[in-house]
Amino acid sequence: MDPIERHSLPAMLDMVVLSRLRWDPVYRRPQHLMSRCARRRRVFFCEPPVIHDERGLTPWLAVSPRAPNLWVCAPQLPAGLSQLAAEQVQQRLLDRLLAEHQLRRFVVWYDSPMPLGFTRHLRPAATVYDCIDELSARAGASPLLPERERELFTRADLVFTGGESLWEAKRGQHSRVHAFPSGVDAAHFGRARAGAGPGLAAPLDQADIAAPRLGYFGVIDERMDLALLAGLADARPDWQIVMVGPVVEIDPLSLPRRANIRYLGRKHYQDLPAYIAGWDVALVPFARDAATRFISPSKIPEYLAAGKPVVSTSIHDVVEPYGNLGLVAIADGVEAQVAAIADELTRRDRDRWLADVDVVLAGYSWDATWEGMQRLIAGVVRGPSVRVGMARAHAGV
Repeated sequence: MDPIERHSLPAMLDMVVLSRLRWDPVYRRPQHLMSRCARRRRVFFCEPPVIHDERGLTPWLAVSPRAPNLWVCAPQLPAGLSQLAAEQVQQRLLDRLLAEHQLRRFVVWYDSPMPLGFTRHLRPAATVYDCIDELSARAGASPLLPERERELFTRADLVFTGGESLWEAKRGQHSRVHAFPSGVDAAHFGRARAGAGPGLAAPLDQADIAAPRLGYFGVIDERMDLALLAGLADARPDWQIVMVGPVVEIDPLSLPRRANIRYLGRKHYQDLPAYIAGWDVALVPFARDAATRFISPSKIPEYLAAGKPVVSTSIHDVVEPYGNLGLVAIADGVEAQVAAIADELTRRDRDRWLADVDVVLAGYSWDATWEGMQRLIAGVVRGPSVRVGMARAHAGV
């Protein structure tokens, strides 16, 4: 067998993803990874259920294609079901999906432990837990999360983490925990470096916003430091703050409203370079609390690939490596943030900074991330002899 093929997943092996996230609102880590997975095998991305007000609704599974070999599966459930009843229905719908599409040999991929409630009966070729957040620390987290995560650790063949801080927290709970920080599509976001022009039209809803523009894209949720955002707007009313992304899990009325803060809503992934091309500084205004202790924001390498200076609060996986390498300015509190943003607006060593950025980002592609993951999964699927060979290859033997 060819060495490269030996370290790849068998082409006939399907992927069943049990996700806490939906495919469409924001294009992020699961979408990047599973789009690459689908290049060689079928991927069934199972979303959280959609709850309908109609109590008499007959449950069903909405299955829709998103790309060749990739289907998004969304259970449609009536309101009023208990958690146990909802999980029983989801198990029946999932079993029907597996039968109808003849999924006989597959990998099960979790990014949350909660779907264990309706998937314990599955017998996959391998089980992967992609742990990208400390979900028990999030607002509204199920009290069952810690118990189910412990169970998932006993069932998983591999655990991947979204950053170094989560790896540190989880490595003692499983024998095979591997850190895979979020990658970046550098070519996609690199289009922003040339600015708006014939190949990258300036978005109409941003065109009338004055400069300088400070921008953020991503989910706007309980991890956002809203007081910091309001403080920045009040301290420098001449700076315009552009917030791109959907508001989820918080009341939109809780967002600070200022003349110089614009909320532009959700945008397609393909359109993000056009927005960031018109910014002067990119922001990561996250709160520092239990909900953000272990996050590794994928927007950091995306901002950098776009060639924009970045100012972030002191999130662990931003400080290390980006802050310590001098690629991202770290500042907490309104006064420090204002000073850091002012410095970035007048940065004079842009060419040298960009050269340093590109050196670091060269090791953060999504293709490389997925290749590393699939090699590890292949070692599980193909058996101990392959895992030994891979260990020797990784050691340079």
